[in-house]
Amino acid sequence: MTDRSAEGIQPSPAGQGYPDTPGLHTPGQVRAWRTVTDAVHREGGVVFAQLMHTGRIGHPSLLPDGLVPVGPSAVAAKGQVFTHQGPMDFVTPKELDEAEIRQVIADFADAARNAIEAGFDGVEIHGANGYLIHQFLAPNSNQRTDAWGGDVEGRIRFAVEVTTAVAQAIGSHRVGLRISPGNPYNDIAEDDPGATYLALLARLSDLDLAYLHLLEGPDGDLTARLRTAWDGTFVLNPFTHPAPTGPDALKLIEDETADMVAYGALFLANPDLPRRLAAGGPFNTPDTTTFYGGDHRGYTDYPALTA
Repeated sequence: MTDRSAEGIQPSPAGQGYPDTPGLHTPGQVRAWRTVTDAVHREGGVVFAQLMHTGRIGHPSLLPDGLVPVGPSAVAAKGQVFTHQGPMDFVTPKELDEAEIRQVIADFADAARNAIEAGFDGVEIHGANGYLIHQFLAPNSNQRTDAWGGDVEGRIRFAVEVTTAVAQAIGSHRVGLRISPGNPYNDIAEDDPGATYLALLARLSDLDLAYLHLLEGPDGDLTARLRTAWDGTFVLNPFTHPAPTGPDALKLIEDETADMVAYGALFLANPDLPRRLAAGGPFNTPDTTTFYGGDHRGYTDYPALTA
């Protein structure tokens, strides 16, 4: 059996930050995803929908009906996003008010229900990589002074309430959460991620989630602290920069650093990765020149083992 996650699905039109990414907020999208989940299940697989609201990461040209990127505060991220017109600077997002925050939380819950209707086995809430949930967690992107910002308890509130709402909508056993403490991607700065994320895990401990997915940074000590603090299943995307996670990462399960190891590029290049890991190889090499290329090349054309 193979476990997979459908990466980067926006829970609402305003949650889209990149060109041509999929959603789970219309009946047509639910029907379209059913063809994908049915195919995974026919092969004996399990598939979760990763719900990702990009927040301030995006551009108005990517959004319909006059929508603009939103965030916890009106603070623009440094950098650019690729659009249909080419790379464009991030804009200053609209600061979400109380009613709008509540609507975003509801959007996550509705998208989770849609995911189950579409045949997904569960959802992974994307709270990492500088997207909206991470923006609420980080003090440089969340400069609010109300109950949704300020101290640690305020900054973790949005992540807690989104996760709670999704767990209530579809059952906590179908919900995972992805985090990336201290990850500077998309102009995030967290001076003391340990305090923030240990407090977050403490608030989530009673939900009995399916798993916690940690995108690890260079601070291995923080990984160990989070592993100790989390009683449930601990999925680790280990810090192997600049190389992708390789087969040697399986030792992290053997030494109980993690319960599961997440693979990205290696899985992309090896559609039968579990079989190859069990056999000790051989492994196809990911072709980075085809990443985000826009068609099947580099996505569905890697060969499987023939014997």
